[in-house]
Amino acid sequence: MKIEMLEKIKNGKGFIAALDQSGGSTPKALLNYGVGEDEYKNEEEMFDLVHKMRTRIVKSKAFTGDKIVGAILFEKTMNSEVDGMLTADYLWEKKNVVPFLKIDKGLADEKDGVRLMKEIPNIDARLEDAVKKNIFGTKMRSVINKLSKEGIEEIVSQQFDFAKTIASHGLVPIIEPEITITMDNKAEAEEVLLESLLRHLKEWDQEKPVMFKLTLPEKKNLYLPLYDFKATVRVVALSGGYSREESNRRLAENDRVSASFSRALTEGLNVKMTEEEFDRHLGESIDSIYNASVSSN
Repeated sequence: MKIEMLEKIKNGKGFIAALDQSGGSTPKALLNYGVGEDEYKNEEEMFDLVHKMRTRIVKSKAFTGDKIVGAILFEKTMNSEVDGMLTADYLWEKKNVVPFLKIDKGLADEKDGVRLMKEIPNIDARLEDAVKKNIFGTKMRSVINKLSKEGIEEIVSQQFDFAKTIASHGLVPIIEPEITITMDNKAEAEEVLLESLLRHLKEWDQEKPVMFKLTLPEKKNLYLPLYDFKATVRVVALSGGYSREESNRRLAENDRVSASFSRALTEGLNVKMTEEEFDRHLGESIDSIYNASVSSN
């Protein structure tokens, strides 16, 4: 199964759907979907509602492996079921979509212009559980808010350290050092980030696949050199707060970069839509992101 999944991620046409909103971003995701905070009493009810939203998305006839190569899940979603099947199994067996797991536990306070990941407790046990539940790879996010060579290097070092642990369990890590789109000197920070990523890639075991999820850059094709390494399976882009239209425009300018959008994917969906309306709107969203993802690849 993993070999087939690797082939899909490496060579499949399409993009990765990010369905991994966690505690901090879930209320906003639900509000955008038309579910207010007055409609749930606690975190458990909140996550039940967002699981219903995610289930509606993945069960939609518009959501298929023809245009979506992978989907990133929140841990509770991985442990939940869709039509009596674990979510990862449903995605792969019913939709031909490769399942990933968001593994990080949120961000630490800002230091040196960046926010590192918090420590991940019981990481080996969690990774073993992911393997048992047929997860292919993991995603972990940290954030760069200011141009700081020391801070950026610390972020990349931490990402690669976690990636080594993840790869040792046979999972494919997605390294995600997000650059804030509104920061000063964004283009310069992206150059510094690329230099750091390439340094660490040179020391990476080239027999262990790795992926990158990066903010859409100011300079076209900035991240193409990541493909100079055998280990690099795929480079994907996050929308980072850009509208879907702007995200797609920037995406189409970058060769061999496909989307991994969350908010831009679900933009405009509403809980009150009929199934026909929901499928049509989601289909239009998927089509636009797919077209931008494959237009220059």
